[in-house]
Amino acid sequence: MFPLRDDIPSRTFPVAMSLVMGACAAAFYYTLALPSPVEVKRLFTTFGVIPAQVTGVAVPTPAAFPVRLGASLFLHGGWTHLLGNMLFLWIFADNVEDAMGHGPFLVFYLICGAIANLVHVLANPLSTEPTIGASGAIAGVLGAYLLLYPRARVQLLVWLLFVFVRFVWVPAVLFLPVWVFLQLASGLATLGVPTAGGVAWWAHVGGFASGMALAGVFAGGQRR
Repeated sequence: MFPLRDDIPSRTFPVAMSLVMGACAAAFYYTLALPSPVEVKRLFTTFGVIPAQVTGVAVPTPAAFPVRLGASLFLHGGWTHLLGNMLFLWIFADNVEDAMGHGPFLVFYLICGAIANLVHVLANPLSTEPTIGASGAIAGVLGAYLLLYPRARVQLLVWLLFVFVRFVWVPAVLFLPVWVFLQLASGLATLGVPTAGGVAWWAHVGGFASGMALAGVFAGGQRR
């Protein structure tokens, strides 16, 4: 299942969200324009967050670590990676930006992304795979949404064995905790397994937790 929309209309045009989506699209277009997979790998290695470099196990790339904490949030490894992240951002970020304001939301987004990357490093200190993608920052948006819009509902597309398709509305207070629980369960299942896939589960958990912790700071206690 995955979300399609929520039932909270935007009060203002989501300027910051649009800038983030535009930057992700531009970075992806740049990636597609690179002449070879070797160049793409070099880009990801230079600007992705590589835990083993942070912990001193591997030699760091020329890009400074703070630069990589931010730049990695705008890089994506394929169409599915990009579109999946942008769908979640499109559904939930506009309302969080409404509550925080354009500038504060952008700062909040970047902070959550940085914290998500740091949590991933702590959970996978020996990993030499570059971590890229907006999902950690978007998880922060989900955490804030849960606190700011507890009465919201989310429409989900549900299927069974690729045959049975149904659209259902569920409360955000049900969907979002289930979502983060699945991330936590997957993260626990892959702890200490360096070859267990390419999803940064702990970045999702860290981002979600940071979003919940910072929501009140950036939104001034607003709740709907």
